[in-house]
Amino acid sequence: MSEKRMDVPTTEQLERELKRLRADARFRKALRSTVGSLIVAAAIAVIISTMLLPVLRVTGSSMTPTLQNDEVLLCSKLSEVRRGDIIAFYYNNKVLLKRVIALSGDVVNVTEDGTVYLNGEPLDEPYISEAARGECDITLPYQVPENRVFVMGDHRAVSIDSRSTAVGCVAEENVIGKVFVRILPLRSFSLL
Repeated sequence: MSEKRMDVPTTEQLERELKRLRADARFRKALRSTVGSLIVAAAIAVIISTMLLPVLRVTGSSMTPTLQNDEVLLCSKLSEVRRGDIIAFYYNNKVLLKRVIALSGDVVNVTEDGTVYLNGEPLDEPYISEAARGECDITLPYQVPENRVFVMGDHRAVSIDSRSTAVGCVAEENVIGKVFVRILPLRSFSLL
């Protein structure tokens, strides 16, 4: 009969294997912790970006020269909307960006040369490069209804906004928030 001989590991080999197993266990624990932390951080970022600070990309030219195509902006849902603010709002399953010209109860008039009057006074608009009446099929002067805001794009000749019955005044519940910072491209980073 042949004898089978089993090799018995030495104490040194056992200690090395035990160290290796402990290192593997520490690595797996660290990996689980890191992945868990990344998932929590991503969830918090998603919650913040959807609930408090939505991130938006500019598409189109209706807000030039203030905003350019493909710029990335941050919006605040916590800010109160005021005249002169740029807001994001829902319109026909799209998000539009326009400037608030008037609030509930205000009276807006736009002359043929594009001068905007708010409550009988000409509006100082340093943010536009040229005045234009644009597409305007509402009856002027126009009083802004309750719980609505009157918005216009900064590029008045091409912007479709509250001057058109297609868009009209924006209901306050459709306002996503006030645009407050341009984050991309980095060279254009600025508060708005």
